[in-house]
Amino acid sequence: MAADLLRTLLRRPAGLISATLLCLLYGMALFAPFLSPTIPSAQNLQRTYHPPTALVWQKGHLCVQLYKLIDPSTASYQALPGQATPLSWFSRGTPYKLFGLIPGDRHLFTVSTPDPVYLLGSDATGRDVFTRLLYGAGISLSIGLIGVALTSFLGLTIGGLAGYLGGWTDTLAMRLTEFLMAVPGLYLLLALRAALSSRFPSDATFLLIVVILSALGWAGTARVVRGLVLSLRERPFILASNILGQRPWTILFRHLLPNTFSYLIVAATLSVPGYILGEAALSFLGLGIQEPASSWGLMLGQAQDIKIFMLNFWWLLTPGVAIILTVIAFNLLGDALRDAVDPRFRLPGK
Repeated sequence: MAADLLRTLLRRPAGLISATLLCLLYGMALFAPFLSPTIPSAQNLQRTYHPPTALVWQKGHLCVQLYKLIDPSTASYQALPGQATPLSWFSRGTPYKLFGLIPGDRHLFTVSTPDPVYLLGSDATGRDVFTRLLYGAGISLSIGLIGVALTSFLGLTIGGLAGYLGGWTDTLAMRLTEFLMAVPGLYLLLALRAALSSRFPSDATFLLIVVILSALGWAGTARVVRGLVLSLRERPFILASNILGQRPWTILFRHLLPNTFSYLIVAATLSVPGYILGEAALSFLGLGIQEPASSWGLMLGQAQDIKIFMLNFWWLLTPGVAIILTVIAFNLLGDALRDAVDPRFRLPGK
């Protein structure tokens, strides 16, 4: 299976590029404290709405262009000709904990002067957008993976039991899935979130959003898994297992459910964007991740000020670009994986 997946990705440039982009995004999210020059909560009220700093080559070093604030009312900055400060590589900076466990203070790059480096500009309080984008990726991207893992587990378990046991178990499970699928997802999502406290700490809010998104997403997976199990339980190898006297639970978990994994791989890949967009929608509406934590949806919500559009602070919309790229990459990767696991969708002559 792994070899087939790899060969399919190599034959499909879009799938290979998508997989590479996703690996890059998740790698940047994992190593965000090291890759970012500061921490996401570091403010500089003297550098609000600072444009992205240019990188220049001076005296054999890669340097950061220095700027001067000329109009605070419109956040207008002017580059100082010939004035730049060199980047320091692998230098010491703000302490952090890599992966939340390993203490460290080395950053990929910093500057030695008080003037900060803003690769993607700064926000309304002078916080580095690049740093917040990296830290926000850790929340936005992990919500998708954890949510899909919970959804797949619930859908696989409930759908498998409903399809194999039948009877009242099947009836109860299917009526529950139909109820969840009949309620508009966005309204149910908002109702569940609003019914719970909005004053949770960031880590509790993160877990709450994952649970809510998972509770809404397992119904469709369960229905498909049930249909697969219903078709598989009449296959000769399942009938032979029954004749040999194997226990029902053994047949279910050793023979039936493993044969649905190919569907789950594709379904999970195609479902991750929904969780990312769900978190972004909640955070955009102020019901998701709260300060001082950072997520792509929260950053977009903070960019709603009309001043940002009137004065063309385009760099504050980069989280939206990150969301779009991630969603497209997951969908293209899902298409490539579908071609690998389902021969009906394979390209002719491949």
